[in-house]
Amino acid sequence: MTANPIRTLDKNGDEITTVGFNRFGFDSEVPIDILRSLYLRPHYAARIGDSESATLLKEEGQESEHARFNQGHTAYQSKSIYYPETNSISYTTLSRFTPVKLLPPSQRKRILVTGGAGFVGSHLVDRLMLLGHEVTVLDNFFTGSKTTVSHWIGHPNFEMVRHDVVEPFMIECDQIYHLACPASPPHYQFNAVKTIKTSFMGTLNMLGLAKRTKARFLISSTSGIILPFPDEVYGDPEVHPQHEEYWGHVNPIGPRACYDEGKRVAETLTYGFQRQDGVDVRVARIFNTYGPRMNPYDGRVVSNFIVQALKGEDMTVYGDGKQTRSFQYVHDLIDGLIALMNSDESRPVNIGNGDEFTIGEFAELVREIVEKVQDEDGVTRTRRVNIVYKPMPTDDPQMRRPDTTRAKESLQWQPRWTVRMGLEEMVRYYKAKMAEGNL
Repeated sequence: MTANPIRTLDKNGDEITTVGFNRFGFDSEVPIDILRSLYLRPHYAARIGDSESATLLKEEGQESEHARFNQGHTAYQSKSIYYPETNSISYTTLSRFTPVKLLPPSQRKRILVTGGAGFVGSHLVDRLMLLGHEVTVLDNFFTGSKTTVSHWIGHPNFEMVRHDVVEPFMIECDQIYHLACPASPPHYQFNAVKTIKTSFMGTLNMLGLAKRTKARFLISSTSGIILPFPDEVYGDPEVHPQHEEYWGHVNPIGPRACYDEGKRVAETLTYGFQRQDGVDVRVARIFNTYGPRMNPYDGRVVSNFIVQALKGEDMTVYGDGKQTRSFQYVHDLIDGLIALMNSDESRPVNIGNGDEFTIGEFAELVREIVEKVQDEDGVTRTRRVNIVYKPMPTDDPQMRRPDTTRAKESLQWQPRWTVRMGLEEMVRYYKAKMAEGNL
């Protein structure tokens, strides 16, 4: 049985077959189907009942199960089996790694990614690995998970280290992507002092490493896993849309201050090292980003809406739903981060999508896409989920939309993925996680 492939169209209606670019002397282009095969599928090859023998699971059945997502890349998938009757898993290792580019030593970079087991970090790691570079992931797994990068463990170009960036770390590297910091309110408010310490001490240690190794240093000044209120250097902005010269409007003693002010002081520290020690720095100010591997239970608006809708629960909107957000898909963000790292732009750069939605409109769009996917897959709904409104959290910004003029001019970067197409991928990802018993 041949499954219909997933076709993704950009904002101009053209099909997206690759992500990345060849720019600034750095080729980051990879086929979207290969990249997609690393995340847009159930992790386990199939569901099988206790009464059935695993030996009855045929290769052609596995191919049919995942053909829609993998498009011929099952040779590089785990063959693990999920038993729903006992909620147990039979794990196996990968039979073969996904092919990566073979680069000559002169082009192959040694790249350190802090927070590399998180949402954004893991997608960055996938891209850098496919491009043929040597990647080291540093993560303490407070919010990250080994499962996001487990498909690379054992690869000769990959190393994963459990380490807290608050403590110094020694390694030789050419580039440092510093993404380590808890990002969602439940996580960064769990231990406010630790959050501030991670933003300051973690950045200090990584900048010291960059100074010693003469590595280029990129910091996501908003978070390491980024979202849902990522561009925290701006706080609750008085300027709309927010450009890089805007200094922000932040409550320094509110419940979000540990994160907001931590990100602001991290930027201050970064430019201090640039001026005083000549460290080659890049600063990315990242706006709301969504995509597969987002933790479904960490309070982010996109994942909240999708999980609630898939489970048939009412979707919760805080406030009157008229506050606005802009949302970019994770592949656009990774394109922007790699472009910034390899460009000559050392000023802060906003990376986000200018398409703006009210939260109420966004909830309706998510509900529509969930229903579309369920209808395509033959899922019967007992009722249509409702959208309910609850009181607004403290210090929640009313408007968030980036001015990305600098990114367009300096990096030749702009978002390609429509919110609708990105949401459909994410809905299918969460639906697959639910099918494998992992959500």
